[in-house]
Amino acid sequence: GDRVVINPGHEVGDGRVSVLGEHSDGTHAELIAVPRSQVYPLPGSIDFESAAAFPLVFETAYRMLVTKAHLQDDEWVLVWGIGGGVATATLAIANALGAHVIVTSSNEEKLARARELGAEATFNHETDDVAAGVKEITGGGAHVIVDNVGEATWKRSLDAARPNGRICVCGATTGPNPPANLHRIWWKQLTIFGSTMGSQADFEAVYELVKSGRAVPVVDAVFPLAGAAAAHERLEAGDQLGKIVLRIPD
Repeated sequence: GDRVVINPGHEVGDGRVSVLGEHSDGTHAELIAVPRSQVYPLPGSIDFESAAAFPLVFETAYRMLVTKAHLQDDEWVLVWGIGGGVATATLAIANALGAHVIVTSSNEEKLARARELGAEATFNHETDDVAAGVKEITGGGAHVIVDNVGEATWKRSLDAARPNGRICVCGATTGPNPPANLHRIWWKQLTIFGSTMGSQADFEAVYELVKSGRAVPVVDAVFPLAGAAAAHERLEAGDQLGKIVLRIPD
């Protein structure tokens, strides 16, 4: 059969997107049926593990950085928590577009790996003054901040943003109700927006970035389908950097 990659989001109208594994059966299976419009040719230069790793997180990151934040060449991006798939996709796409990326983690091995992947600066968010460090490196603060952490990082995100900066909220792993600090938003004239998934146009744009080799997915580990439980345990432990992939038997 043909080598293909699947766009995990299917536009259903009124700005709504149906997501594989959320609104319909997912891909933890040997076979799956999807609309033809979600299927794209997979070049021989991209292996199946990378093809499994990039669609959802790269589409999500592209929508945040390009469609919504309008990231420009030479701007600075701060990414909280470099372990997850969206964070590593953000690093790859921002680098491909000529931006400078700062990442955080509490794990020194992940910070070292992030530097290998192109991060220009790294901070341990448990021990470092991230906001002060970001402002020093960038000369005033990050242009774009990607915050999927929520309560634990919100105040520091507002502090680390430069005047007229943009903060993307794409998750709340430590809680959805941070202190508002509204005065920082208006005095610094910040733009704050939420983002999740993306449109078909977002997917097609990032598909071209990956096809060209300008943005490369990060695969943390590959498990057989029969080892799905172990894969989920690794994910829940937070040990990964990049995407955990399940290999479907031939």
